[in-house]
Amino acid sequence: MMSEIVSVFSDHVCQLGEGPSYDPGTDALFWFDIVNGHMLEKGLSGGAVKIHELGQMASAVAIIDDNRQLIATETGLHVRDVTTGKLTLHTAIEADNPLTRSNDSRVHPCGAFWTGTMGKDEEKGAGAIYWFFKGELRRLFSDITVSNSICFSEDGTIAYYTDTATGLLMRVTCDPATGLPTGEPKVFVDHRSSKGHVDGSVVDRDGVLWNAVWGGKAVKAYSPDGTLQREIAMPVTQPSCPAFVGRKGDRLTVTSAWKGKDEKQRKLDPQAGMTFLLDIPVNGRFEPRVLIA
Repeated sequence: MMSEIVSVFSDHVCQLGEGPSYDPGTDALFWFDIVNGHMLEKGLSGGAVKIHELGQMASAVAIIDDNRQLIATETGLHVRDVTTGKLTLHTAIEADNPLTRSNDSRVHPCGAFWTGTMGKDEEKGAGAIYWFFKGELRRLFSDITVSNSICFSEDGTIAYYTDTATGLLMRVTCDPATGLPTGEPKVFVDHRSSKGHVDGSVVDRDGVLWNAVWGGKAVKAYSPDGTLQREIAMPVTQPSCPAFVGRKGDRLTVTSAWKGKDEKQRKLDPQAGMTFLLDIPVNGRFEPRVLIA
């Protein structure tokens, strides 16, 4: 049953809906069905969903400029021409490893891009989290099973991330000019005794972190000190990632997935894989543009 504040934004069913990102220039939301190699696009004002066939697993999009996007895929970072849809490999990431794919990613306020990888079958420790900035690529964290929750404070001094398999949402100080870590990661939220798993997150202008709880049927909001402020019930078991949307960035969308469910489980979770709109007051902000050179 749908709550008053949660509505269906798109009833297009994704096996693994992920990576929502809003483009204020076109008032459109982009998101992914990772395992099927699709990028979806839909205007906030309505209309049909556009399906962009990418030809490989992909999970995240960032805006370079009005004509180009940066797409994180199983082979690396690709520049996508918005008009033609053509993908051009810019920076390879684990392209020679057929066992891994891209996963959670987000742009730091300075224009750097943190992007995570993981095993296609969630192989233990097969993934990593990388930093990409103006053509340079560095591995930040290794032995990651499921990279998730990459997001940043508005001033760029704090980064968050998780290896979902650990149940620990981490916090690390950053250089606001480069997006590189300046300290050792510390536990921000210990979710191990709570229902579900820490999936995608985003941070608003007030420093509140909004997290989708995979397997927990919820979106949770944490204050800058890690205190749980609010929990919003979702109509699906596996919400996956939130994004701020709207001309003022004052609403949330949340993707979801049916991946891992058999036919009986899917009947019990009929909206799994749809994308939702949360009509709650949020002090959201837009993703920065990514600097590729």
